[in-house]
Amino acid sequence: MFVASLVGIFKFKELPENYGPFAQHKATMEKRTVKDDDEIAILNIAGTESFHVLFLDSYKTIAEINEELKQVDAELNYNTKKILEGHL
Repeated sequence: MFVASLVGIFKFKELPENYGPFAQHKATMEKRTVKDDDEIAILNIAGTESFHVLFLDSYKTIAEINEELKQVDAELNYNTKKILEGHL
């Protein structure tokens, strides 16, 4: 199982350019219209060149995030979990 570590939490309008395509892809998958003030967490999946995007208003609990990450064979590291808990 891969470990997912938090890169950062950003408003969409402040999202660094290199993460934009990942956020747009996730929004397309969720059939979501991205708004400038959407709060987005970017996770780095260790051992890969992949990033996982979380639109934080889509989740109520860490368990929901864990379920999503299981589908890509990843789990949150402890510090990331604690930080995300504070944003849900």
